Amino acid sequence: MVRSTSDERREQVIEAAVKEFAAHGFHATSTTAIAERAGISQPYIYALFPNKHELFLAAHAFVVDHIRGAFTEAARGLETPEERLEAMGHAYMELLGNRDEILFQMQAHAAAGDPALRESVRAEFIRLIDDVRRLSGVPAADVTSFIAKGMLLNVAAALELPDEFVSPPED
Repeated sequence: MVRSTSDERREQVIEAAVKEFAAHGFHATSTTAIAERAGISQPYIYALFPNKHELFLAAHAFVVDHIRGAFTEAARGLETPEERLEAMGHAYMELLGNRDEILFQMQAHAAAGDPALRESVRAEFIRLIDDVRRLSGVPAADVTSFIAKGMLLNVAAALELPDEFVSPPED
C-alpha cells in the first residue's frame, strides 16, 4: 500500500472541503463531513489545518488559484489586451462546468458576512481583479465589465439557467 504524503492529504482535504462547502456553506458544513468525503479521520483535519476557518480559506485560495491559473494560461502569448481578455473569458466559460467550484465561489461571498473570513475573501477577490487587469492590460472599466459578466455567469451556472439568460439576443 502506498501512503499519501501530507501535501497529498492536504489537497484531498481541500478538494473535499470545496465540495462540502459548495453544497452546504461555511456554517452548515462540518469537518466530520469533510473528513468522511476525504477518507480520513476527523481529527486528522486538525493536523492539517488549525481550524475550520483556515480550511475554508485554503479551499477558497484553491478555487481562486484555479481561476487565476486558467486566466494566466489563456492570456499567454497573445499580443493585444483585447485578445488576452477575450481568451480569459473563454477560459472562464470552461471553468463554469465545475459546478462545485462555482457554488463554492457563491458560498465564499456569502461567508464574507463572517468577520473572521471577510478580509481574506475580500483580499482574494481584489487580487483576482488586479490579476485580470495585469494579465490582460485592458482599462479598469473593461476589467469591471469582465468581472461583472463573470458574476452573472456564476449566478446563471449556479441556477442552471438556459443560455438565453446570459447570451445577447440575436439581431
